[in-house]
Amino acid sequence: MKVLLADDHDLVRDTLAAYLMREPGIEVATVSDFPAVTKRIKAEGQFDLVLLDYNMPGMNGLQGLSRALEATGGRPVAIISGTANRSVAEEALAAGAMGFLPKSMAAKTLIHAIRFMAAGEKYAPVEFMNAKDEGAENPLASQLTKRELEVLRGLMKGQSNKEIARDVELQEVTVKLHVKTLCRKINARNRTHAAMIAKEAGLE
Repeated sequence: MKVLLADDHDLVRDTLAAYLMREPGIEVATVSDFPAVTKRIKAEGQFDLVLLDYNMPGMNGLQGLSRALEATGGRPVAIISGTANRSVAEEALAAGAMGFLPKSMAAKTLIHAIRFMAAGEKYAPVEFMNAKDEGAENPLASQLTKRELEVLRGLMKGQSNKEIARDVELQEVTVKLHVKTLCRKINARNRTHAAMIAKEAGLE
């Protein structure tokens, strides 16, 4: 079985690939962004399963899924994510994904899921799909990690980085980094603009 794993987080990608390759009969190729996915498919031919990180560069949400399905000729493509919620998972499955894998799932379950999807069967963890989404009704929330949401809510209150750091128990420099990252994700010019976008989006 040939698996193509695409994830921009080096540690996650390398650890997952190493674990998968310990399994008999599984070969793994890895890339770190979406443009490399189509290049790898053209260079090496079809894979039995392509795993796409939902938030990696070039994915553009589920647009990447559609493009990957075209590149693979309809062969199994699945989404993996550490931040996407149930709503995103449901959209992905409806759009043709063979499955949705939260990065929090157990390693043995992951192996089972990969073999299942490569065989042409859809897969999504029952517990995840039945869980109540926090902020699922809000599209803005689905773009951010739990920590980024906490920081953004602090910005909505007009708090300084120091005040946010105290409330969410983080270092001030970490809060500053989260502010920069979340502003980029929601296309905010600065922290004030980010707070305005969040309020307009109905984030509570």
